[in-house]
Amino acid sequence: MSRIAKQPITLASNVQFEVKDNVVSIKGPKGTLTMKLHEAVSVEQNDSELNVTASSEDMIYMAGTMRSLINNMVDGVTNGFSKKLQLVGVGYRVAMKGKDLDLNLGFSHPVIYSAREGISFEVPTQTEIVVNGVDKQQVGQVAAEIRAIRPPEPYKGKGVKYADERLYRKEAKKA
Repeated sequence: MSRIAKQPITLASNVQFEVKDNVVSIKGPKGTLTMKLHEAVSVEQNDSELNVTASSEDMIYMAGTMRSLINNMVDGVTNGFSKKLQLVGVGYRVAMKGKDLDLNLGFSHPVIYSAREGISFEVPTQTEIVVNGVDKQQVGQVAAEIRAIRPPEPYKGKGVKYADERLYRKEAKKA
């Protein structure tokens, strides 16, 4: 069996878990998440622990995948997820416009990025963006879309980058 699938998922006291028609529903203090289970995987609840098992030997890998996804859902509804982005460049700045982001990234026009449902933004400074949400995949996707508006260039590093991203700079052309 998969090493990951063998590990039980611990539920906090304020998290509710339910499986109905192969759909997992997890409700916590930050929100509710649902996901369709793979048909070869089953989930059992024992007190405050969840165990994921595969129905056959050739589908063991899917039990590990489903266990990781369910664990991310539990983490999301209890703690939430966040990604931090930084703007690097002269004149590059961001501001909140209602629930949307107003990005000035060196284009001839400002770029407005609208928040999806379940996603919220924080702007601690003019050059930092924090993307928050309960769904790990959705938080990562929104952060990647914002970064894709102006990815960092390899010579000066100007653009939108993740806070923990290391950029490898190229040497400038020599005369």
